[in-house]
Amino acid sequence: MSLLQSILMGLIQGLTEFLPVSSSGHLALFKILFDVNTETGLLFDVMLHVGTLVAICIVYYKDIIRLVIEFIGMLIDGGYNLVTWMQKRRGKDGAYRHVIYNSYRKMVMLVIVSTIPTGIIGYVGADLVTAASEVLIVPGICLIITAALLFVCDRIPEGHKKPKQTSYANAFIIGICQGVATLPGLSRSGTTITACVLNGLDRRFAVKYSFIMSIPAILGAMVLQLKDIGSEALMRTDLIHYAIGMAVAAVVGYICIKTMLVIVKKRKFKFFSIYCLIVGIVSIIGYFVTT
Repeated sequence: MSLLQSILMGLIQGLTEFLPVSSSGHLALFKILFDVNTETGLLFDVMLHVGTLVAICIVYYKDIIRLVIEFIGMLIDGGYNLVTWMQKRRGKDGAYRHVIYNSYRKMVMLVIVSTIPTGIIGYVGADLVTAASEVLIVPGICLIITAALLFVCDRIPEGHKKPKQTSYANAFIIGICQGVATLPGLSRSGTTITACVLNGLDRRFAVKYSFIMSIPAILGAMVLQLKDIGSEALMRTDLIHYAIGMAVAAVVGYICIKTMLVIVKKRKFKFFSIYCLIVGIVSIIGYFVTT
């Protein structure tokens, strides 16, 4: 992979991971059109994911630190309650602690619930997603579906749910949508934000939840890719080019997350909807022209 290819793919990843136009779809189209070797690019795909994770962590570092602290606190309180339960069985007195008593602890549980269906769908459908990424027609069709979702999102009435008002059923449905959005061409951010808004979440919270819930999903995708990276692939990899691509993805991703907060609040998805529709149609036409 050349330096120019790594920079372009880092740019595509940073732009399309957070803007609602599908990073997987655009990267699949790029690899097909420019004949990028997918086997030697596995490590690069992982590094691109690291770049997007860095962007999320920088934008939401205060929330992420608080979520980690509360998660540890939940484990401690849960362990205390287990000990108390065991003591009660022996006839001893003791009071249970409340485990979920603030918004951050509720959000931890919401993310966990969302991650379950995402992980199951992502693991079961991994081979399907890989196969779908190798033909132009699948990203094309999925980009058109993304266009429809974005068109609908702008027209959904304003929701007011924050973590405390969001149900676990809402989180599970959003997690299913995130899992399905692993298909190339289906925007993860566009799909999950639309799902959040359809479930009545406040638009600003919908953006935050969409990006924070992507952290375990991205980590899971990285683990799945890492097991396929062999020593031979590592020796052929130009780490400097890959590191530059990762840095580009992180910087551009940071800018795009900030941009998305404004786009969703002002309901400006229609421009991305038109873009996805055009790219999707062109991809489908390209598939039939080249086959």
